[in-house]
Amino acid sequence: MDTITKSQRSANMSKIRSTRTTPELFIRRELHKRGLRYRVNYSKIKGSPDLYFSRNATAVFVNGCFWHRHKDCHFATTPKTHTEFWNKKFSDNIRHDEMIKASLKASGIRIIIIWECTVKNMKKNPAFCDEMLENIIQFIKNDDFNYLEI
Repeated sequence: MDTITKSQRSANMSKIRSTRTTPELFIRRELHKRGLRYRVNYSKIKGSPDLYFSRNATAVFVNGCFWHRHKDCHFATTPKTHTEFWNKKFSDNIRHDEMIKASLKASGIRIIIIWECTVKNMKKNPAFCDEMLENIIQFIKNDDFNYLEI
């Protein structure tokens, strides 16, 4: 049973945004500091990636673990009320993400998925942050691989 009223729940959910999220802004700032330039929410690319590096044809998605169902992540919980609604919502999100990935791969666009929990760990641990950013930059600059998920 929900512990808050329907109007309070509605107010909470209305504050959740799909763009300019805290993890996304963190990644944008860190990559910009390191001299990388990108397009934000580039609508000409399928899925409007959070960041798009046109020189390298690389799309970056900063995904929330809850909404995009990060496998084996403790942030990817399922609410205890209205579980049928939530399970359908999550399966639709997963299906949509897979469709976007397939479309981008078919177009020759490389993909990076950065999970919210990774960003949280990057904020806590500067050494881990530097390592992850180096991995991201190496992926963007080298076209040896087409997909990276961290």
